[in-house]
Order: sequence, then C-alpha cells, then structure tokens
Amino acid sequence: MTATTTSEPNQLPANADATPGSLAEIDFLDDHSEEEVQFEVPEAVPTADHSSSRKSKQDMEAVGFTLDEFAALLSKYDYNFKPGDVVNGTVFALESKGAMIDIGAKTAAFMPLQEVSINRVEHLSDVLEPGEIREFFILSEENEDGQLTLSVRRIEYQRAWERVRQLQKEDATIYSEVFATNRGGALVRVEGLRGFIPGSHISTRKAKEELVADFLPLKFLEVDEERNRLVLSHRRALVERKMNRLEVGEVVLGTVRGIKPYGAFIDIGGVSGLLHISEISHEHIETPHTVLNVNDQMKVMIIDLDAERGRISLSTKALEPEPGDMLTDPQKVFEKAEEMAARYKQMLLEQAEDGESMAVDSESIDED
Repeated sequence: MTATTTSEPNQLPANADATPGSLAEIDFLDDHSEEEVQFEVPEAVPTADHSSSRKSKQDMEAVGFTLDEFAALLSKYDYNFKPGDVVNGTVFALESKGAMIDIGAKTAAFMPLQEVSINRVEHLSDVLEPGEIREFFILSEENEDGQLTLSVRRIEYQRAWERVRQLQKEDATIYSEVFATNRGGALVRVEGLRGFIPGSHISTRKAKEELVADFLPLKFLEVDEERNRLVLSHRRALVERKMNRLEVGEVVLGTVRGIKPYGAFIDIGGVSGLLHISEISHEHIETPHTVLNVNDQMKVMIIDLDAERGRISLSTKALEPEPGDMLTDPQKVFEKAEEMAARYKQMLLEQAEDGESMAVDSESIDED
C-alpha cells in the first residue's frame, strides 16, 4: 500500500515563491466558502540604531528653528519673576486687605490695599474688578509660600513723575485743588503726586486757611523725583496770565499792599509788582515809608516783565515830570503819568534804533 502524505493547512507548497516583497497566494478553506486573500509583504524595517533612522543636521534646519531657539522657547514657560519687573496679570479675587492676581506664577500674587493706587482708596471695588487685565509692578520676591507682592501704585508713581517733568519742560500752567494748608504754604495734588506751594508764591487776598478746596492756576518751580520735591507757584501763574496783557512802558493803576525797607509791593489787578526804592523818585529816599502808605492807590509804570521768575518791576521815577516830584507833589506825577510814559516809550524806541544802527556800523567796519 502506498502511503499518502498531507501537508499542514497553512504550509506553503514547496514550489511557492517566498521571496521578500513578492505576492503569495494562500487558500483558506472553511465550512462555508473559499476566499483568495493577498498580502503585501513590506520591505525590511531598519532598527532604531540604524543611521537611516536618525535626522541629519540639515533635516533639523529644515524644521525652521535651531535647538538653541527651541530651548529659548521652552524657557518662556519657566517663570522667573524678580522685583522691578512689570508684568501683565488678571484680577481674580478682591479681599479686605488687597487683591489676588494671576500672573502665571506657581501661586497667586498679592497686591496690598495701599499699593492699589497712587491716590487714596477706600474700597478695592472703586478701582479694580474681577477679570480685569492690567500691568503690575513686582515689589518683592516670593515669600515662604511662593507668593509675590505686586503694586499698581508704583507704576502710577513713575508715570506721574514722567508726566510732571514733561509739563515742566513745556512750561505749562495747570489747575489743582488745595487740600490742606500749613505754616509754610498750601498742599495740592498733581497727577496724584503731592505738591507744595510756598506762602511767598500764593497771590490772593484770601487768608491762607480759606484756600482749601479752591482750584488754583499753578506753574512748576521744582520737579525733583529723587528728593520727592514738587514745588509750584500760584503767583507765577497769575503773573504770566497778566503779563500776556501787559507791556513794558504801560501805565497801570495799583494799590500798595506791603512796604519793605527795599521797596513796596503794588497790587495791579490781582498780581503783585515791586516798586523798588530806587524807582520811586530821582531824589534819594531813606525809606519807602516816608512816601507811601499801605492801601494807597497810585499810578505806576511797568519797566520790566520777567516771566521766568514771575516778577513785574514798576516805577514812578520814570513818571516824574521833574526830579523829586514824587516827594513834593505825587498828584502831579499821577496826572501826567500817561504823557511821561509816552515819552519813556519813545526813548526806548530811539535807544533800540540806535543799538541796531551801531550794530550795522560795526559789521561794516569788520567787513572793511
């Protein structure tokens, strides 16, 4: 009897082509049907340490950034806050003693109530609201709980000084409300900063204590952030305003408000001018008290306007028809004031023309 050999159901025939990458036919028989299924055998896959599995330097450059740039990008997410930094943050909670701010740190940062604004704040809700996004100044490093302390006041403070420096540079006139007075003068706020008006630079008939809540026109005298000094002048602002309507040689009516050994202060429409003792008369005077009295009304002539220092210089000597008339007949001086002032202006005009003529002659000599 001849023996019959049968192969295993999944075994390939001996003459089958098993070359990698070729197609092999396999017959699967079951109880219901017969299907012909084809598989594509993939080429050999390189191992992980094969050179073909590693990207070249050229391939990395094709990505669009270098490894250093990638490291720098990652470092942006490594929050390294330090005092003095200004960062963006979001207000997410208002508490009785301050506000909690999210600036992307490991824990929420805290802003104390006194650091919320350069101005005095009674309630946080007056200046902040949850969800608000704004800039914050980092005041201190993290405490033991990893919490930073923030400030808005410091940012406003720095910007306020920048603003007043610019206003001083522009020689601007500002208006500010007096909130208190002391022995030395009056206190105001400018851009949230505390400013001081010396008593000698307040020009008003009111008592100093009655100035509280009044808005005054002011000019800057001193702006010094390092020394925290902001000094202003009410008098200079008034003088400048008045100076815009005055001119040298003009005769004005004034009232004697004060007498000193060196002269008298004359009120001319709300601003004070100085009638120096040497400008009262052509004759020598020992003291202004021998000629003038407080509350005397008199005509004076403007001989100088110093806008930089806010000073108006006056004269009655220039109005005397005859030297010494202010001592013997002041009424005559006041009656002829406009006539004498016209002569004074003509004299100034001639002096100016002579000066120009001398300058031209000097240039001609130099050219020769």
